[in-house]
Amino acid sequence: MKLLRGMLAAAWLLAGIGATQAAVRIANDWGGRIGSYLDGYQELGASGQTVAIDGLCASACTIVLAMIPRHKICVTSKASLAFHAAWDFGAHRRITNFEATRMLFTMYPVQVQRWIARHGGLTPRTIVLRGKRLHAMYRSC
Repeated sequence: MKLLRGMLAAAWLLAGIGATQAAVRIANDWGGRIGSYLDGYQELGASGQTVAIDGLCASACTIVLAMIPRHKICVTSKASLAFHAAWDFGAHRRITNFEATRMLFTMYPVQVQRWIARHGGLTPRTIVLRGKRLHAMYRSC
């Protein structure tokens, strides 16, 4: 299952946060189908768990920023978010899906939208948010 290989398999790690909460750890997640991530993050959001981004969260993985409340997300020093335009497979290449790209952009929190816009927008070229800029947007784990 793509979701397990991506979002869940790359990162489900229960760790104590406080006495009774658990955190889902995201690391080395290269993304996948948008729909799978929407479904998975919707369930995760309903669970009330905290999400710790502790490595790469790329492509569809970044939907976590739209589906999980900001106060439930923390980032480590290894966290990085990689953004690019949504795409579909063409005959022998990837084709940008402009409608899905617009949907993704509007889903992100405003501070992330602004950062993406300052870095050229969502295009086929990947841009990476990490370090001080990321830690200015989300609390540290």
